[in-house]
Amino acid sequence: MFGIIIGLVLLMYLAYRGMSIIWVAPLAAIVVAITGGLDIIEAYREAYMGGFVGFAKTWFPVFMLGAIFGKIMDDSGAARAVANWVTGIIGTKRAILAVVLGCAVLTYGGISLFVVVFAMYPLALALFREANISRKLIPGAIALGSFTFTMTAIPGTPQIQNLIPIDYYGTTPTAAPIMGVAGALVMFVGGMLWLTYREKQLTAAGEVFVEVKDKVETIDASTLPNPFLSLLPLVTVIVLLNFLNQDIVIALVGGIVIALLLNLNRIKNIVETVNAGASGSVLAIINTSAAVGFGAVVRAVPGFEALTNLVMGIEGNPLISQAVAVNVLAGATGSASGGMGIALEALGDRFVQLSATSGIPLEAFHRVASLSSGGLDTLPHNGAVLTLLAVTAMTHKDSYKDIFIVGCAIPVLSVVVAIMLASVGLI
Repeated sequence: MFGIIIGLVLLMYLAYRGMSIIWVAPLAAIVVAITGGLDIIEAYREAYMGGFVGFAKTWFPVFMLGAIFGKIMDDSGAARAVANWVTGIIGTKRAILAVVLGCAVLTYGGISLFVVVFAMYPLALALFREANISRKLIPGAIALGSFTFTMTAIPGTPQIQNLIPIDYYGTTPTAAPIMGVAGALVMFVGGMLWLTYREKQLTAAGEVFVEVKDKVETIDASTLPNPFLSLLPLVTVIVLLNFLNQDIVIALVGGIVIALLLNLNRIKNIVETVNAGASGSVLAIINTSAAVGFGAVVRAVPGFEALTNLVMGIEGNPLISQAVAVNVLAGATGSASGGMGIALEALGDRFVQLSATSGIPLEAFHRVASLSSGGLDTLPHNGAVLTLLAVTAMTHKDSYKDIFIVGCAIPVLSVVVAIMLASVGLI
């Protein structure tokens, strides 16, 4: 068990230092294997690669199709058209709210949060410039709209963090709607209150908008496609997934087809766009699979039983045990999907048994797992956090405090609220 802890700490530290989890995860797994008395080569070939390949086999189509969908929406200008429409309705007087809701519409429609960051940043910059709000708050606003309630809480979201529990619990994307909506409200309202408070605080201190050093692409709304037509691919994904009960693969293919048909004349080279999307998905699936492979080695060592007993021994509602396990592992790997994949692969069967003995529906376990994955994952070494700060030309010192509050602290609170609702039968 001590070796497992050392491996987790090593994984977190090296990832925080900016080292790729592709080689960091197997290195940390070797530490776990040695201290657990396993043969290194066998542990790598069987346990590590077994977990790695198993996750990739199940989820690669979703990662690939999601990335292609996002790339088509990005290259065609459709994602930006939707975001521009949403922010235009809300206006510059509510610049922070406009950015949050713009991101939310895109992510709930199935677009990868990485694509959303690139699509929203120029719009956020223009809104914050006109409202004279410090650029330090742009990362926090984008994080709130992309990394939180639309990723894990709102029932029916096609984001991977809401889909992984389905394989383990036999649930649906709309599992536990009351818990999900309540969690979403906690994150949205809490996040908006924090960002509004920070805006007033920074303005009072004389920190207002300062131009970026590097020129950022300006948006000519007249060149963008029709926002209502641009919404159709997003709506297609949601309808196919949640109302026609189609697999996420079918839903994403439907969204891709509609997006292509609507934007044939707006994409310069369709093959290049699809190639770029497919290529971009490879790194994402390998990163997550590497984290899951590490978890498979952890599961193979004798100390895992002690760790399991420690987590499962938490008194009270078994949803608390699941929340702790998913949060800790998501934080260690810096990945919401990776952390949840490790936790459910290792403990999913136990939670199914606990559902049967405790009377708590599996839908509640699904929603708590999803919500928990979006908590401690947003630590400084998280890949999405690093990308967000790089795109917005901000540093951890400038903006991580706000990202942490809206993307980590408040989401953890939302898990507490969801568990309380489940404990009184409001699922």
